[in-house]
Amino acid sequence: MPITVLLVDDEPLVRAGLRAVLEAQADIEVVGEAADGAAVIPLVRRLRPDVVAMDVRMPLMDGIEATRALLRTVPDPPKILVITTFENDEYVYEALRAGADGFLLKRARPAEIVHAVRLVAEGESLLFPASVRQLAAQYGDGDGGNRAARAVLERARLTEREAEVLRLMARGLSNAEIAARLVVGTETVKSHVSAVLAKLGARDRTQAVIVAYESGFVAPG
Repeated sequence: MPITVLLVDDEPLVRAGLRAVLEAQADIEVVGEAADGAAVIPLVRRLRPDVVAMDVRMPLMDGIEATRALLRTVPDPPKILVITTFENDEYVYEALRAGADGFLLKRARPAEIVHAVRLVAEGESLLFPASVRQLAAQYGDGDGGNRAARAVLERARLTEREAEVLRLMARGLSNAEIAARLVVGTETVKSHVSAVLAKLGARDRTQAVIVAYESGFVAPG
């Protein structure tokens, strides 16, 4: 089954470019388009895409609010890949905090776009971990946010090995890379990752990594 994608961007040329790149792949199918975040929920309910590639800045409903609304109202929601012009945009960080799974730069090369969609669909690897670290350092250091993140981490009571896995996730390592680092099997790492997400109440790796940075558990630098 191909990975199905919904494109959401107020610029027709951006949508056309993404469609051309993605539909050139045998394993990816673009099932719909929208010009604003307000159209996302009805389209997702009708089309059931695996991934929503969504612009972060749109005139009526931006990608942040659309992400919040989608995760709040749609059962078993799709993965959300935020599209942005600038990787250090505060809007990007707020979209990730709201529940987006990763982000894609509009200037990315075709191979990077395809790779990003596949990664988000698989749900394994964090996209652009160095950029997420930078965003966490720049926008995630408010006192209230840190207190809340620390409380989440304290309640989680991670084991020593789960804490080690979270640190490696925060550095952007995939399950296979974590397994090699810890000299364990990939299935063992998957079990630890699942336990970390469950204990943190995180939807995915991105949300867990944001908690790790905002709580001070991992230094952004």
